[in-house]
Amino acid sequence: EVLGKRTLDFRISHRFGELNTGAYNLYGIDGPANIRLGLEYSYDGRFMVGFGRSSYQKLYDGFLKFRLLRQTENNSMPVSVTLFTSAYYTTLKDPNKSTTGIDKYEHYTSRMSFVNQIIVARKFTPSFSFQLAPVYVHYNLVDDFTDLNDMFLISVAGRMKVSKRIAVTGEYAYNILDYSVRKTYYNSMGFGIDIETGGHVFQVHVTNSFGITDNQFYPYTTSSWADNGIRIGFNISRVFTL
Repeated sequence: EVLGKRTLDFRISHRFGELNTGAYNLYGIDGPANIRLGLEYSYDGRFMVGFGRSSYQKLYDGFLKFRLLRQTENNSMPVSVTLFTSAYYTTLKDPNKSTTGIDKYEHYTSRMSFVNQIIVARKFTPSFSFQLAPVYVHYNLVDDFTDLNDMFLISVAGRMKVSKRIAVTGEYAYNILDYSVRKTYYNSMGFGIDIETGGHVFQVHVTNSFGITDNQFYPYTTSSWADNGIRIGFNISRVFTL
């Protein structure tokens, strides 16, 4: 979706630690946590721009989103197609610089990564929508010399409204390539409940991904549902008409 005309959306996203850290860590509530603050705006209801900052990797992100096609009620256009492109910049310091004498972030371009998506969606009934999106992720710098800089994934997502103000959502992303030889990464999967409360939308979800931004959770999910490496998260969205 793209925001309506002259609409500003302020978002707060939060993810706790893993459930399998046990009772001492209150099953992840004690952290570590990841927090993102974001602003998204659309002037014409078709083109949208957004910016944000995440605590994990001290990451700044910006994105552009354009609604190319819109599904019609008479099915003359059976699907909606939206284009998405984003860029990310980490402000982390190289922890090994003092011992190696080499700063892996010497060049600012080494701090950057990018994500592009073609999002195809269809609303099958007034209650059920389904989405398919091929995803391309590129990192200018990877941690291991054997890792690939380019990653390709397929994301599927669905939304089912159970009442006027409550909906159940889910997303699964499949890694097409094995882009790391020495590290194991898992496919990202999450399920959530959306609750609309006037001008706010409150979302509660469970996911095996710690990262919130697309460049983090799509390729670099290190936890698995199989060993309860999942975490609770929530998002709060507040919309303003300008």
